[in-house]
Amino acid sequence: MVSAQGRGASGARVERGRAADGCVLVGRKGAMSYVLAVATQFRGGAREVRLKARGNMISEAVDVAEIVKRRFMPGVSAKSVRITSEDLARADGKVSRVSCIEITLSRD
Repeated sequence: MVSAQGRGASGARVERGRAADGCVLVGRKGAMSYVLAVATQFRGGAREVRLKARGNMISEAVDVAEIVKRRFMPGVSAKSVRITSEDLARADGKVSRVSCIEITLSRD
């Protein structure tokens, strides 16, 4: 994940300098904040929007993708889902492996 982040119109985290790529990082806010961020990206002309999440937020990213597809934008589908893991340094100096997901949504 990229550490330089900003806030989109809905307050959801969007990678700085990559908003044109349509990337939304799912975190601790409610799902509807991220749904709004995705919808804003699509309404702004994006053909694809990527949802990224790590750890416990993976299920939230899946929920956001399903809400966007089923309720807000029926013409949107999941183009791809990529599952990986990252090694993160903890405060105590040890390394933890964290699962990650990237869901690419696209307009039909």
